[in-house]
Amino acid sequence: MPENPLLLHWFLPTGGDGRDPGGVTAVQGRTGSATRRPADVPYLTQVARAAEQAGFHSLLTPVGLGCVDPWILAAALAQHTTRIGFLVAFRAGFASPTLLAQQADALRRFAGGRLALNVVTGGDPGEQRAYGDWSEHDERYARTEEVMTVLRTLLDGKTADHHGAHLRIAGARLTDPDLRHPVPLYFGGASPAAEEVAARQADVQLLWGEPPAAVAARVTRLRERARATGRTVRFGLRLHVISRDTAAEAWSEADRILAGFDPEAVRASQERFAGMDSTGQARMTALHGGVPDAARLTVAPNLWAGIGLVREGAGTALVGSHDEVAARLAEYRALGIDEFVLSGYPHLEEAYRIGEEVAPRLRALTGTEAP
Repeated sequence: MPENPLLLHWFLPTGGDGRDPGGVTAVQGRTGSATRRPADVPYLTQVARAAEQAGFHSLLTPVGLGCVDPWILAAALAQHTTRIGFLVAFRAGFASPTLLAQQADALRRFAGGRLALNVVTGGDPGEQRAYGDWSEHDERYARTEEVMTVLRTLLDGKTADHHGAHLRIAGARLTDPDLRHPVPLYFGGASPAAEEVAARQADVQLLWGEPPAAVAARVTRLRERARATGRTVRFGLRLHVISRDTAAEAWSEADRILAGFDPEAVRASQERFAGMDSTGQARMTALHGGVPDAARLTVAPNLWAGIGLVREGAGTALVGSHDEVAARLAEYRALGIDEFVLSGYPHLEEAYRIGEEVAPRLRALTGTEAP
């Protein structure tokens, strides 16, 4: 693999799929058109195989109350694919890191090493409490760092003895771990507490799709923090994509999506987002202000914030012709983005469209080859 490869990942719609966006980790914001295709193994297998054939590196499996269990889903889909990897999200602190390491080691073994982990701390107090977690924001990130420390130790085949504020582990060790395949740790979070954890622990820091200047500032700051600890970190950007043969077709699709939003779904979603203590979610909401005003939703060239009216987390999409979308992605690449986690509605058809039309243009612009 090249020294600094450009990796493209695709998203698995484990809450259901359709032509329209909706809530992911919870049911708020979901409509019938957003979940017309049920998230069962036959359909998600189609999405996985489409992404595999289209040349994507791995599949992000989200985690939350509104998602099927990502571990079980990845294990199921691994039996129906041959090359594509699985970027499995899990909530740090909800299970013993020793147990998590056993699950991860088993999955990388049975899937031929096709595994990376997306460590999610959680930014919705209501959802956290539904899982039985009443920790405060910074406390959650401190616990996450301890989980990542133990997890990395075990997956590297070492014995874990850890005595921290949140975890006490003694003599933990995996039985015959599959050390042929390292498991990179992906991590997200925009608060100062999150960025400190990222600098010390993350292999890949995931960012949500903000305007280029904001992304550049975060990459610079995080790179400096990692360097201060003697580490280097790769950067990934999470974006939706509405790409068509012409810009007019793409913006017409964005207009269709916006016109189809149920006002009550928008209201309920924005009310839920306002109750979160996630810095990243606050940054996403600030882009559109919670108001479905078409004139306010284009926040940078080809960057549209309409998705975030009903969807938590990543709420922006690149909208334009295939050439325009590839050019914007290449600009992010020049700012220091090494990986893109992309999605589109519906995820089946859009995996082919982005893989066949946008990815080759992006690789031509950046002089990179598919790894």
